[in-house]
Amino acid sequence: MTKTGAENSIVAAAEAGLDAVLARVRACRLCAAELPAASRPVLRVKPGTRILIVGQAPGARASATGLPFDDPSGDRLRRWLGIDRATFYGHPGLSMMPMAFCFPGRDARGADRPPPARCAPAWHPVLRPAMPDLELTLLVGRYAQARYLGARRGATLTETVAAWRAYGPQTMPLPHPSWRNTSWLAAHPWFEAETLPALRARVSALLGG
Repeated sequence: MTKTGAENSIVAAAEAGLDAVLARVRACRLCAAELPAASRPVLRVKPGTRILIVGQAPGARASATGLPFDDPSGDRLRRWLGIDRATFYGHPGLSMMPMAFCFPGRDARGADRPPPARCAPAWHPVLRPAMPDLELTLLVGRYAQARYLGARRGATLTETVAAWRAYGPQTMPLPHPSWRNTSWLAAHPWFEAETLPALRARVSALLGG
């Protein structure tokens, strides 16, 4: 559908406002003292967003390339969503905003450290109003679920994800697509049998097939 002149003006104004916010985000150094390297915020937020993916924090590869979920975890997430890489990064209705925007480093076991707690409270309330058409927020992992579901989430991630119908249609909790959760996926076949078909149908409807 062709936009009217008024609609184009609204979009342009939203983009100008969002560009200013993103410039502030990219200059952020709130967590610099805790990071293993220089701050490099990684996120993709668009004014026409209909689906927002709230993840944990960029991994080392995503930090290097500047693309959220640019790793095997991202490949699995894209399979869950039923979309290809080009759609994932290029569709104007899909955005990604993690709980912390910079790679937090790894712990002694080799796992990524938790996202620094000050990032999301500082920036999420500023960025979310820049997505007025947002209809579905995907909460990937327990950190995103803790922030956005609060006391409504289950006692465990499994309970939260299993109760996904209770949070719809605006919100859907998901496990993290990391290879570390492969055993969780094998132990909970209902996720692939019941949750993923519903997720793919919703994504397809919101992104236009």
